[in-house]
Amino acid sequence: MRTNISGLDHVVILVRDLDAAQATYARLGLTLTPRGFHSIGTHNHCIMFDSDYVELLAVREPHPVTKYFSQFLADAEGAAALAFSTDDARAAHASLRASGVMADEPVDFSRPVDMDGIRREARFRVVQLPVNETPGCRAFLCQHDTPDLVWRPQYQRHALGVVGVDGISVLVEDVDETVKAYARVLDTPPTETAAGWSLAAGGCTFSFFDRAALEQRLGSRALPRRDAPMLVALRLRVRDRDLASEVLRRGGFTPERLSDGALVIGASQAHGVALVLV
Repeated sequence: MRTNISGLDHVVILVRDLDAAQATYARLGLTLTPRGFHSIGTHNHCIMFDSDYVELLAVREPHPVTKYFSQFLADAEGAAALAFSTDDARAAHASLRASGVMADEPVDFSRPVDMDGIRREARFRVVQLPVNETPGCRAFLCQHDTPDLVWRPQYQRHALGVVGVDGISVLVEDVDETVKAYARVLDTPPTETAAGWSLAAGGCTFSFFDRAALEQRLGSRALPRRDAPMLVALRLRVRDRDLASEVLRRGGFTPERLSDGALVIGASQAHGVALVLV
């Protein structure tokens, strides 16, 4: 793994109606943080796990930093961005540039957090990567200057029993070239298995498929109705699949059961991204 990058920090699911997305993910049995308002014109709800999280994000006001997000939302909702964790965004930026990855300059931003009745500022530093370096999404590095304001125990407990992001499925037309691009960013060698190519990023595994392979794996009905390349599915670790299935049914969802026992909620039910509970 590249120095100063430790793995997945969070996945961004872009939505047009944040109220509707909040309601959907609450019905899934997930605990959401209070709405946050960023200084760069976006607002969000986060779904916090042990060491990573999922962010539901909408654009309130256009901003140069979020131009890609606005363009994405003009066509669809879905998983649009990946944030890799860094403890030193400036050092990671220098490393990427030295290896030929033309990352943008670091940008600082913040959002207010109400903690025990006291207003505080959650602060971040991000480094955005060129879109062609991670086909299917906008990737960036995220440095948390105030992690205690983001990972708070009361928001890490979920009725669905999710404890973390196990992996991400990426649908591409040219698997070999896409794997090489991600491997160059992370400075991590890919692995080829019977199921295809994969890449480890800390505790998260990225798996790369063409459409035929992914339809065979998840079923065509589960996939987003968009063209490749794209982030198709999030694999979420749960404590108990049977309990998760019951929670989903109580929320009005009908999960599909895969041959390995994993549960699938199709992209049409989860704002543009399939959810696979493993």
